Amino acid sequence: MIYTNLENLSNEISEVVNQFGIDLDLKLTARFDGENKMMVFTEFSGKEFKFEYKLTYDGPLEKKRVIKRFIKLSAYKTMTECFGEKLPWGALTGIRPTKLAYQQGERWQKFFLDVMDVSPEKTNLIAEILSSQKPYYSPMGSVSDLFVSIPFCPSRCAYCSFLSSEISKLKRLDEYVDALIFEIESAKKLPLKYKCVYVGGGTPVSLPDEYFDRIMNALSGDYREFTVEAGRPDCITKEKLDIMKRYGVTRVCVNPQTFLDKTLQLIGRRHSAADVIEKYQLVKSYGFDVNMDLIAGLPNESFEDFCYSLDKAAQLDPENITVHTLCLKKGSKLKENSARLDAGDVAKMVDYAHNKLKLSGYLPYYLYRQKYMAGNLENTGYTKNGKACVYNIDIMEEYADIVACGANGVSKKVYGGEDRIERFASPKDVDTYLSKVEQIIEQKNKVFG
Repeated sequence: MIYTNLENLSNEISEVVNQFGIDLDLKLTARFDGENKMMVFTEFSGKEFKFEYKLTYDGPLEKKRVIKRFIKLSAYKTMTECFGEKLPWGALTGIRPTKLAYQQGERWQKFFLDVMDVSPEKTNLIAEILSSQKPYYSPMGSVSDLFVSIPFCPSRCAYCSFLSSEISKLKRLDEYVDALIFEIESAKKLPLKYKCVYVGGGTPVSLPDEYFDRIMNALSGDYREFTVEAGRPDCITKEKLDIMKRYGVTRVCVNPQTFLDKTLQLIGRRHSAADVIEKYQLVKSYGFDVNMDLIAGLPNESFEDFCYSLDKAAQLDPENITVHTLCLKKGSKLKENSARLDAGDVAKMVDYAHNKLKLSGYLPYYLYRQKYMAGNLENTGYTKNGKACVYNIDIMEEYADIVACGANGVSKKVYGGEDRIERFASPKDVDTYLSKVEQIIEQKNKVFG
């Protein structure tokens, strides 16, 4: 339980404390001496601490960020003193540490190491990613991308917390496709030039061919990059690949998560590791760039099991490999049946992936973090030289406008000159989305038009 005089920051303080354990009681009080000095007093497990900070900022928005940062740092320092343990990401809890590095400018490494207590290994990882992003990074607010949400799957994986529906149980699929195409056509009329298109889910290729063809047709155009999350190999067919090729798709995600059949069955997948390899080779025969997702920390998998899957993926040599750390979120079956994740060998898995993939010709190119991740680690995307997914960089570094279509899509308008982002989300469930699609389009026309 968090006790603080800063009620608007209690959740942020909890994020720090929860990394050391659940149901921990911390008292934190902040006092301000003028505009530029803050003192923070903490009490935990019978011990008291005092921290003093000089506040330097440019404007009220930056002031809020600086105060929040030092409040979380105080909580982190208290926990490390009491537990005698440091975390790889130090006091950082945000989703986008790379974005924070950009904001800090040339001295970002000193800030990470000396202020936020990030480990040298993770600081070096960020440096590698910033270097990989140089050919792709755009000025804030100068880029527009189009995201399309198809939140349906053939079945639900045990680790999944996305609001996706089993497609066999959906009663209004034809209406959803009609509404989605209407929204796509409206988005293409906006005075924007889309650089990238990303079709995600769910599993977009779980749609019947007729519906999938209509959506791909509506999206066809001249883009730098056009990605479809094919995802599960049990849904990838020659007919779907013919459709994607016809309408200009350039990049396809084929996501095994693991190459162990026993784990695939355990997490609710309806395919084998051999199916992954077969469908990967089929996708490559069409000339698409391919991403493969793997998850470190899946249930009952040892360090050796993960290494086997990682080695298998590297041997297949796709253009991109993304290594996720298992995240137990509300709404997933694993969360319902599991307590807090034990880091176990997960840190070793992540380190092995980094070293193995670098030796195999891959570079880390984007990274993000989530709550409830095993070992409080990260998800990292790796790429062959010149093959980075531009959309992933755009959305993670938040310098691009994102026009999202479909249920549970989140649009973002970036106001670069103001260092501000406006977000608005479409309804998460299909029925509500269908009832409000015209209002959604009207809102986007006002913001982006």
